[in-house]
Amino acid sequence: MKIGYARVSTKEQSFDLQEDALRKAGCDEIHREVVSGAKTEREILNRILNNLRSDDVLVVWKLDRLGRSLPHLVQIVADLLEKGIGLVSLNDPVDTTTAQGRLIFNIFASLAEFEREVIRERTQAGLQAARARGRIGGRPKGLTQQAEATAMAAETLYNEGNLSVKQIAEKLSISKSTLYSYLRHRGVEVSPHKSSASKR
Repeated sequence: MKIGYARVSTKEQSFDLQEDALRKAGCDEIHREVVSGAKTEREILNRILNNLRSDDVLVVWKLDRLGRSLPHLVQIVADLLEKGIGLVSLNDPVDTTTAQGRLIFNIFASLAEFEREVIRERTQAGLQAARARGRIGGRPKGLTQQAEATAMAAETLYNEGNLSVKQIAEKLSISKSTLYSYLRHRGVEVSPHKSSASKR
């Protein structure tokens, strides 16, 4: 059985493009969900995942409709594969019902692990840089030790200039407002022009 999943971020956005593609792909059912891509809780998607059975195929228009991040996407696909459920993304080279599609997924899994390693390394780099500047003993009032480490990692990622504020917040699992607060605590000058696009 082919189950289609369509997601938009706001009620003002249309499902038409996704639904047309899912119908054309032969989906027996199509489920809609309105939720931001950064939101952790997706009630309808979770219900679909719980109801899927072996030999079913979950079909999405694009992978970004399904996972909120690469690690989250990899976890979903790994769970599906373990249950014998396929995943097809109509606009990505992913079809885990085929050997080639499973190979692509394995590449995604490797990238997710690489991403986790990079974040860990940058967090450590932020801690080391802070120690070198003598800041380790003077964390801002009200910040826990874990929050201090996150703030240092945020400063490192922001100053590198490769990611937008939104991307940094998602990678560190904090809100943008918290990120801005951490950056201010670290004495980082935040430019409003860098909030939506990566710095160059």
